[in-house]
Amino acid sequence: MEPIFSVGIRSLWDELRHMPAGGVWWLNIDRQEDAINLLNQTIASQDNQAKVAVITQGYNPQKIAKVDDNHGPEKIRVFTMPGSKNGLKYMRRDLMCSLNPEHYLFILLVSDHSWENISTEALRKWLHGLTKWAQRYKCSVLLLNTGINGDKQRSLLVSEHRLLNGLASMRYQGDICRYDVSFWCNEKGVSAQQQHDLHWQDEEWKLVETAEAELQPRSDEKQILSHSAILEGAPPLSEYWQLFKTNDDLFEAARDAQASTVIFSLAKNSQIDDLAHQIHTLRRQRGSALKIVVRENTASLRATDERLLLGCGATLIIPWNAPLSRSLTMIESVQQQQFNRHVPEDINLLIDQMQPLKLRGYQPWDVFCNAVSSLMNNTLLPQDGKGVMVALRPVPGLRAEQALTLCRPNRLGDIMTISENRITLFLPFCRINDLDIALNHIFPLPAGDIFSNRMVWYEDNQISAEIVQMQAMNPEKWTKPLAVSLEIDEARRVERNGKPVRRIAVPTTLLKATSQEQAE
Repeated sequence: MEPIFSVGIRSLWDELRHMPAGGVWWLNIDRQEDAINLLNQTIASQDNQAKVAVITQGYNPQKIAKVDDNHGPEKIRVFTMPGSKNGLKYMRRDLMCSLNPEHYLFILLVSDHSWENISTEALRKWLHGLTKWAQRYKCSVLLLNTGINGDKQRSLLVSEHRLLNGLASMRYQGDICRYDVSFWCNEKGVSAQQQHDLHWQDEEWKLVETAEAELQPRSDEKQILSHSAILEGAPPLSEYWQLFKTNDDLFEAARDAQASTVIFSLAKNSQIDDLAHQIHTLRRQRGSALKIVVRENTASLRATDERLLLGCGATLIIPWNAPLSRSLTMIESVQQQQFNRHVPEDINLLIDQMQPLKLRGYQPWDVFCNAVSSLMNNTLLPQDGKGVMVALRPVPGLRAEQALTLCRPNRLGDIMTISENRITLFLPFCRINDLDIALNHIFPLPAGDIFSNRMVWYEDNQISAEIVQMQAMNPEKWTKPLAVSLEIDEARRVERNGKPVRRIAVPTTLLKATSQEQAE
């Protein structure tokens, strides 16, 4: 008869505790000490004849794993593994050199930084091999992943129910731990979307007495979790409204929601990155019934930032100039809605796709063409909204190389190149009706005084067709900018972490007077 192992939380019922042979279970745990306590409690929860092995990565297993004299097996096997990709890759092979894995429970303790250099596809491939191995040799694997960045791994794995038999997390909440089960499959059936509070008492994890041992119903559709700044000082509008002072407090409360409306506040541009990660986590983990709204307090969102938040899973973004009455109407309009857009599981991929051009200023002809072409092929960006390309020809008597010295783009992604006495600019995410405003910000003089005519492309097929013609141009026709313009451009654009800092003065040497002129 094949063994059935148990997670070391005795007060949990069997549907969320059993781990039958032939499966892989993944637990994300915030704190290292909680993971070690759970590891030892899991060992003590097994039968005295159970075969248990502990594998650690970055820890000394002999100092961590303990054998209870009164509970659990009489002895366990301990192994240590290098903190590298090769350690994970050859783990199964190395284990089989020391033991027969049949009917074993393997507890693997790793830290979250172990996955930093492993891509999503490599992780999936490794899990696929581990699952096949566990099924073949009828053993069970419990992976304890420690670190405060467990949300990233959980967002990646929440849809991998074909590779994992269970996925859960233990989040530290001060005096308790929140045990959040995404899904758990065993001989008792399938359980999903359950949360319970645990506390460490009498040297073991126990359920908090007030925790309800039943499936959490989706009955919070009318609940509205909001930042206090949304109501502009007004009290909660009804018993369904719950206000929070910060977005972080709101995020923690929303992690328990099923179908509520969550309203974040955006006061400045520096909040966008944290807000994008919070929205992405909620959307990936709490499902499509959750309504996520972002309201601007001040004008801080650019078009790229708005697309990023929507791509991360935001349902609605309320602009800064919408009055409170209009904002409440917009919030009411999203009730009962289901989010049906696809949200990529890796937010870093999403950020790269939403902000793809990491260039600015003059670029060689081939670099310019390749950058614009890659942007046009980006399927995550809206059609005919990727930007505007404009070709400018200087007025008679002014060369394109000279006009280029006047070009001072400030936005990251605004790039240009020159050839055949014309300057070609590409302005990503710029609308055609904002082109004149953008040119006035790039050039210190009115564009009509510098250039005699211009050609504009703003649809994707137009830009792509023009790029194909540009790529076919003979390299001998490419034009290089003036050397002095490159020196000035590099000197005035000193950057730190992608942001311009102070400008550096450029020394200029005047024509030296001859000795005769000096004598006069």
